[in-house]
Amino acid sequence: MKKLILLFCLAFAATSYAADPGYHIIKRLKVGGEGGWDYLTVDNAARRLYISRSTHVMVIDLDTDKVVGDIPNTPGVHGIAIAKELNRGFTSNGKADTSTIFDLKTLKVLGEVKTGGNPDAIIYEPATKKVFTFNGRSKDATVFSAATGKVSKTIPLGGKPEFSTVDGKGKVYVNNEDTNEVLEIDGRKAIVSRKFSLKPCEEPSGMAIDAEHGRVFSGCHNRIMTVLDTKTGKVLATPPIGANVDGNGFDSGTGLAFSSNGDGTLTVVHEASPGTYEVMETVATQRGARTMAIDLKTHNIYLPTALFMPPKAPTAETLKPRPEMVKDSFEVLVVGK
Repeated sequence: MKKLILLFCLAFAATSYAADPGYHIIKRLKVGGEGGWDYLTVDNAARRLYISRSTHVMVIDLDTDKVVGDIPNTPGVHGIAIAKELNRGFTSNGKADTSTIFDLKTLKVLGEVKTGGNPDAIIYEPATKKVFTFNGRSKDATVFSAATGKVSKTIPLGGKPEFSTVDGKGKVYVNNEDTNEVLEIDGRKAIVSRKFSLKPCEEPSGMAIDAEHGRVFSGCHNRIMTVLDTKTGKVLATPPIGANVDGNGFDSGTGLAFSSNGDGTLTVVHEASPGTYEVMETVATQRGARTMAIDLKTHNIYLPTALFMPPKAPTAETLKPRPEMVKDSFEVLVVGK
């Protein structure tokens, strides 16, 4: 009888594990093409994925996994922002110090906006219908109308900005990498309204928000994720993550927060009890998969990466040469359940 019970328990455990293996790579989109990558953005309504590729933006249909378009002439592109109600998209072109405006349906370029030096993160704030570019070299933010492209203000930030997010009600949040803070910007006044220390965080990069509960998640380069309560200004938790983080995400449908780490891991964090956040699982991805975006319809996570040649020997001109990407090895990992 004991033997039968043991066999039943083992069979049940095996069945349960097979039914719910947790997050894992469910497919790989072998899209190839030229250029490195940085941020990527999901347009859930149009079922499109936008991926920055150094000098252009690649567009993938989320339902067919096919490349359906390309936005050219975006030198040093970092990020892509979407204004669905205006049928407009925006890129941050780091090498050109500009933002390209394009039509969401046709992908046709509509215009260009001059920004500060080396625009990196870019976000659309829907309550004010303004676009914010966060400029790494000039350490400020350029604010312009999403409808007209007219620049209304430049906001000094006092340090190098990294990723940003919005609460949908007029507030914009951005990581300040130099000061290890989150800055809150009043979108209507276009001023920094509050600053929050992320101590013990070092060099915050990726960012995501649970707007309903006022939680901002920042990925830090000392391998922690900070969970900031924007109401109290306090860091609630610092769950551990992998190395070389550059992207974070929050899925409002599952209540889970994610950290994409360049060491080849994806950290999944959940709220174990009110105000307490813990690592739920660590998913093996691929080295270099450091940025991410979430499809809120399927709850799948998209992570771009590629294969690289061994780094070349240092020279007098280049002390730390970057490894060269293997031709056409660029792909997008799709992580889900």
